[in-house]
Amino acid sequence: MASGLILGIESSCDETAAAVVRSGSAVLSNVVASQIATHALYGGVVPELASREHLTNIVPVVRTAVAEAGITLDDLDAVAVTEGPGLAGALLVGITYAKALAYGLGKPLIAVNHLEGHIHAVLMEAKETLSLTPGAPVLALVVSGGHTHLYLAEERGGLWSYRNVGRTIDDAAGEAYDKSAKLLGLGYPGGPLMDFLADHGDPNAVEFKLGGIKPKLHRDGASRGGEFDFSFSGIKTAVLRYTELHHMRERAAARHNALMQVEGNRREAALALCDRETLDLIASFQKAVVGYLVKQTMRAAEEFGAGSIVVSGGVAANRALRERMSAEAAARHLQIAFPSLALATDNAAMIAAAAWPKFAAGLFASDELNATPQLRLG
Repeated sequence: MASGLILGIESSCDETAAAVVRSGSAVLSNVVASQIATHALYGGVVPELASREHLTNIVPVVRTAVAEAGITLDDLDAVAVTEGPGLAGALLVGITYAKALAYGLGKPLIAVNHLEGHIHAVLMEAKETLSLTPGAPVLALVVSGGHTHLYLAEERGGLWSYRNVGRTIDDAAGEAYDKSAKLLGLGYPGGPLMDFLADHGDPNAVEFKLGGIKPKLHRDGASRGGEFDFSFSGIKTAVLRYTELHHMRERAAARHNALMQVEGNRREAALALCDRETLDLIASFQKAVVGYLVKQTMRAAEEFGAGSIVVSGGVAANRALRERMSAEAAARHLQIAFPSLALATDNAAMIAAAAWPKFAAGLFASDELNATPQLRLG
């Protein structure tokens, strides 16, 4: 008889993660080996280095996850792994290991879309508080360093289906945060630091404009979508121009060199190294990006009659986004849920949770499972 234990493995980018989850909701362990220190030296993720780190970390991370769950590998009902989207080499490490492990144990293998995993990171924690309305879809905003998507998610017969109704046409929101942080000498990853520093600046000091994406028109003149798409390349360019016009490059370089010498939490050190002009720029940037995400999400919720909203991905940890999105949802009498901070960034518990409905339906991966770097959802 199945005990509902699924081992999840996630290696899509720069986190090697493994987790054991029971019946898609009870997290027994959730282990993540971060590569931030490795990639911080280069100002972003280096794919080849990420793959090498995954090779080093995958075995000990899985062993730790199983041990912390208080089980043995034989107790598992299935092994789940991220098949995409992500970095090809990084994905292959997780997939190859998961296939070998499942084969050796004689357990089924389940392939999971990374984006679906992020959505289930919220759903599995919000089962008690989020009452899903029959016939009303859930609107999911997946917002991270690599993705900014809006999905309509519906559960039918125990399985979830997804329809992509909005996406970024260029940079993701998290990427705009990280690249702007790099321009200001804040290092990588810059998003969390930008969120902290924004509290200390004037959000109205610099006017940034986001949006203005025109709907795509078909030959017959009818709209073919695009109303709820995102674009963040413009604000990234605006930050670059601002730093050049206001001669901020030397200050940014000095700040970067100073922060590279700081070990551990760099928040207070960064605050001390930022002048008023830099803090105002950061606060204005955050106000514009968060406002844009909230605006598009609320417009989509109204258009599609969503009964509730879930926000997931690394940027879902952003304090300002949580506050403004929650306030707007409350004003519209919409339910809203966010992941706990531990499940906002890439992790394997979300992969195991997303795999549970597939396990129940007998949707297992074949021996030919391979990495799909550009895998889509819906």
